Amino acid sequence: MVSKNQIKLISSLHQKKQRFANQLFFAEGVKVIQELLQSNFELEHLYTTLNDFETVQASKRTLINEQELKKISALSTPNSCLAVFKIPAEKKAIDSGLIVALDDIRDPGNLGTILRLCDWFGIKQIVCSKETVDIYNPKVVQATMGSITRVNVSYVDLKLFLAQTKLPVFGTFMDGENIYQSKLPQEGIIIMGNEANGISGEIEKIVTNRLTIPRFGELQKTESLNVATATAIILSEFKRNS
Repeated sequence: MVSKNQIKLISSLHQKKQRFANQLFFAEGVKVIQELLQSNFELEHLYTTLNDFETVQASKRTLINEQELKKISALSTPNSCLAVFKIPAEKKAIDSGLIVALDDIRDPGNLGTILRLCDWFGIKQIVCSKETVDIYNPKVVQATMGSITRVNVSYVDLKLFLAQTKLPVFGTFMDGENIYQSKLPQEGIIIMGNEANGISGEIEKIVTNRLTIPRFGELQKTESLNVATATAIILSEFKRNS
């Protein structure tokens, strides 16, 4: 059984302010929770409607019913389990290799998908502007499908971070060089901009290499690509050229 205080605490973790006040976040679904349990993330408590997760010690596991799960779930159709984890100390951003930098990404689904893409393409570091959606937002955690355990995400003063790096800085613009005809390095920072406004003006000034994903459609009327879709294409090209 889940207590009123537990329901109150878990419900409060929908808010960024409360997540950081309590240094806790939650994840839902067997796959995501299993990935987190097998990583360095520390479990606070697991709530499940099934008699599963037998390797989790009994004191940290509570069997609940579906009605109780609905009270604590962030999903319209709850899965069979929800687990609360401690937020780990943020690691310092690594300034080497191939890095994805996110300039004011607001949609949780986009951030979660970008994190999965980085995991797929072997990108170990994402740096986010302070305005980018919180990585521990329940919708972000859900969208990562466990990749949150394998990619380091840091929130930084993005302008300062880019100003201090010795790596080439790439950004995508309509007037950039065709990415399919560009010689791309093994190291660099790839900036992905806000869903509505793209890369901000102050960050654009720091970009050293302007790229574009060309449109092949006959009418050329599509204005832009979804930021996660664009990230997939760009990472694929960088890895293909490495």
